[in-house]
Amino acid sequence: MNVTVDHSAWRRRRTVEASAFLARVAGVLATLAFLSGLSGLPPEAHVHPAMRLACVTGIVLMVLANVLAAVNFHQPGDRWYGALGTLQTVCDVIAIGGIVVGIQAYSMQTTWPLLALPVLVAALRRRLPGALIAWLATSLVLVFAAARYGEKSFHHGDVTMAILVNLLIAALGGTLATAYGRQVRELQAIRRQLDHQATHDSLTGLPNRQRLSTYAAELDGRAMAVLLLDLNGFKAVNDTLGHAAGDELLCVVGARLTSHLRSGDLAGRLGGDEFVVVLADASAEEADGLAERLRAAIREPIAVRGQLVSVGVSIGAAHRTQNDLSDFSQLSSAADAAMYREKASR
Repeated sequence: MNVTVDHSAWRRRRTVEASAFLARVAGVLATLAFLSGLSGLPPEAHVHPAMRLACVTGIVLMVLANVLAAVNFHQPGDRWYGALGTLQTVCDVIAIGGIVVGIQAYSMQTTWPLLALPVLVAALRRRLPGALIAWLATSLVLVFAAARYGEKSFHHGDVTMAILVNLLIAALGGTLATAYGRQVRELQAIRRQLDHQATHDSLTGLPNRQRLSTYAAELDGRAMAVLLLDLNGFKAVNDTLGHAAGDELLCVVGARLTSHLRSGDLAGRLGGDEFVVVLADASAEEADGLAERLRAAIREPIAVRGQLVSVGVSIGAAHRTQNDLSDFSQLSSAADAAMYREKASR
């Protein structure tokens, strides 16, 4: 059976990866410009080994994070998507934290606002919890730098301001991302519900004709069998016990059908007391064998509204071999004709 693909979630993930990728490209170019002396700082500021090491390490980490972003962009549905996203956030915090400390410690330039970038990216990826964790990490970087390099490079007031500003950014960005994520999940749930309603019978929950036809089309070129079932005695239950009892009986029959199927087979309801079973890669003998088992299962008494009732079933089967061009509609018509021949012979 196919798994429903959530393309909207994939598009959102690709947007996040593309945005992070472009932001890092800009960061790499800006850092290279700084190392090349294009920032307007005194030349001696660019040659300090510790600053250069911090910038080069930051570039390497941003490139590594972009490799992970490219993987996530091309495989947004992979089970490792979340782990690779977390690794990117870690790389961002270390890279930008190192660059901020290296430049501000040795050039006296104010660079702490750059620490808002990993906080925002973490908010996009992990919403409020991720944003707060990134804020905590960047705050620890600032506190360490202030203790290590002193008031000359990291003024106490600037460090406090940076921590508070980034906390505000984390709270706002994380809250908005959380609200957006909740809205997306609600919309996805509504869409899945609508998709289910469009492709399934509202009473039994079984696939309807549209879903059966779609599934059968996926089996093109493969052997396939179609069973068409029509209940015998259902009208008497409806007339005697009422429509609610009839509905309950149909649900029980639907459950019995699905319990006897192989993996890859699909049972559905056409309407009224008619059901269809699509058997993938089945031979005519397998279809006939299943039909006999279904007859026996459906004949078993059913408890409805406190009473035991029994119904029979007429089943018609149609089969195609591998590479046969007969489609679902043609096989259904053949199975329908076979079912009526069986019903007429009773």
